[in-house]
Amino acid sequence: MMEKEKLSNQIENKRAELIELAAEEGLKSDLTIQLSQELDRLLNQYNQKYSKYQKPDFISLQ
Repeated sequence: MMEKEKLSNQIENKRAELIELAAEEGLKSDLTIQLSQELDRLLNQYNQKYSKYQKPDFISLQ
C-alpha cells in the first residue's frame, strides 16, 4: 500500500506543478508539454498497477 500512496502523491505533486507552470508559461510551452508527458507516464503507471479494470492478456475469438 505504501507504493500506491507514494505514486499517488507523485501524481498530485506533478499535477500541481503542471498547473502552475501552464499558468506561467502557457499550454504550448515546451516545458509544459514535457511536464504533461511526465504526468501521463505516472498516470499510466498507476492505472497499470492499480486499475480494477484490467485488460485481458489475450482475446479469445471462440
